Amino acid sequence: MCGFAGFTGTDENSDLVLTNMMNKIIHRGPDSEGKHIDSNVAFGFRRLSIIGLEDGSQPMYNEDRSIVLVFNGEIYNYQTLKAELIEKGHIFSNSSDSEVLIHAYEEYGTGMLEFLRGMFAFAIYDTKNDTLFLVRDFFGIKPFYYSFVDNHLIFGSEIKSILEHPSYEKEMNLEALETYLNFQCSVLPETFFKGIFKLPPAHYAIYKDGKLDIKRYWEPKFEEIDKPYEEFVDQIDETIQNSIQMHKISDVEVGSFLSSGVDSSYVAACFNGDKTFTVGFDYEKYNEIDYAKALSEKVGIDNFSKIITTDEYWETLPKVQYHMDEPLADPSAVALYFVSQVASEHVKVAMSGEGADELFGGYNIYQEPFALHKIQKLPKPVRKAMAGIVRALPFKFKGKNFLIRASKSLEERYIGNAFMFSVKEKNKLMKNAPMAHTPRDITQPVYDKVKGKDDITRMQYLDLHVWLVSDILLKADKMSMAHSLEVRVPYMDKEICKLATTLPLKYRTTPKVTKIAMREAANRHLPKEVSDKKKLGFPVPIRIWLRDKKYYNIVKEVFTSNVANEYFNEKVLLKYLNDHFNEKADNSRKIWTVYMFLIWHKIYFE
Repeated sequence: MCGFAGFTGTDENSDLVLTNMMNKIIHRGPDSEGKHIDSNVAFGFRRLSIIGLEDGSQPMYNEDRSIVLVFNGEIYNYQTLKAELIEKGHIFSNSSDSEVLIHAYEEYGTGMLEFLRGMFAFAIYDTKNDTLFLVRDFFGIKPFYYSFVDNHLIFGSEIKSILEHPSYEKEMNLEALETYLNFQCSVLPETFFKGIFKLPPAHYAIYKDGKLDIKRYWEPKFEEIDKPYEEFVDQIDETIQNSIQMHKISDVEVGSFLSSGVDSSYVAACFNGDKTFTVGFDYEKYNEIDYAKALSEKVGIDNFSKIITTDEYWETLPKVQYHMDEPLADPSAVALYFVSQVASEHVKVAMSGEGADELFGGYNIYQEPFALHKIQKLPKPVRKAMAGIVRALPFKFKGKNFLIRASKSLEERYIGNAFMFSVKEKNKLMKNAPMAHTPRDITQPVYDKVKGKDDITRMQYLDLHVWLVSDILLKADKMSMAHSLEVRVPYMDKEICKLATTLPLKYRTTPKVTKIAMREAANRHLPKEVSDKKKLGFPVPIRIWLRDKKYYNIVKEVFTSNVANEYFNEKVLLKYLNDHFNEKADNSRKIWTVYMFLIWHKIYFE
């Protein structure tokens, strides 16, 4: 796990520019640095030594130095690929997984990507063709940002390094704010910084003669296969065990994050390591430490934990938003920051459980289509009329929101696991809203690729392409790298994906149970009360805090600032805040979404 930065269009100042860009991401690679600067490109690299400790420095070259590589990530099947490439006549000079990418490119060109198993973002400069080959992994585990300025390309592992390039002029992107208020995260190809973009997951780009050609090279497909349940369970356990062992390949010790959920517990029980890491809060409902210690003791490994105090959580928010590069309103990002901090005191690499819910059908919201099924048999005009009546009622009652949601199609009601502000709410809240995108503008192209599938499969497919990459995986990368820790996600493996997407719906989710087949596989290694535990997530008590006068006043001060007034209608903001404080409504997530943006804005624009 490392970080890189680079640009085309070099001149006499390129060494200083590159140094400044690299220094901004030193947390991604504190062990060493490297540079390559020629008349066409500049590559900078910060290294966190994990594999090939003595001889894995970058930028890395082939034998005649005609190919240059900077690479962030791990290739878990590199030893197999290396043996195959040696048979084809390639000569290796070191023991790292990085060199495999160079020789695979020489042998297969862009076709090399079908052979890789891992997490990666890398750039290869082919001097003979004056071509840049830029790649991001299958799921978007590793970030890759780029920008065009003055007909030159600037790129890096984090946005903050691109901001250091003197040719880039920082400008806030209002369209990104508009969609963020719907999704709680940045979901557009263009980031919050005008002109800085994300290379999408499972895509590569060829940069030549001033033009960037972006192509998709892999895509998950849900195609159910009919075979016995036990056979699926056997295959799931075998494939997950294989992935866990591959993700353990390292020249340094590997640990594991551990919460009370089945995903991280399954990994922790099977990874054959010595250390697990857990955080919690000083509220009983928000503390998983006792559970983690009990499970760690049961499987014979040490657990290291930390209680996050309320004050230190709030004091850390600016650091978290700085490291995220773009605002993220997911409260669990801060918990990830702290558990990464705990882990970094003991290991350089930790495993985590991201991705299992999207692949195996684990989110509780995936059960909603079952609940809505009967009422959705009614003609849509009838459902719309019922929803109109109950929406107009001035009081709340149990089932009101259910009837409103039942009146909508899946595309209308589900944009992912987080839906903060509706279009109507957002337009009341924002000043000068560009109104360039509705949530459906983002989600509809994804839904269109799974037409004809059942609603739950379509929800999973959407989350794989929006929620997972824009929130879940991004915060795992940024919060761990803030502490120079490499986080590996064994569920995010293309072999596991290949298997999970063949599961019939009845083995994924039912009205009563989520992740059915995967839980059964986990049952073989965990106590039943763990493998059967309902999805909880990473619970954070923001609802409670925002009803405490101290934290209410902290937020109120920010909400009434000149900067808040530049973007938002103060009267609307304060109504959200006061109604929550006075327990008239639970507006905690809406409040948090705006508050996180304003904290981020202060760091990067004030």
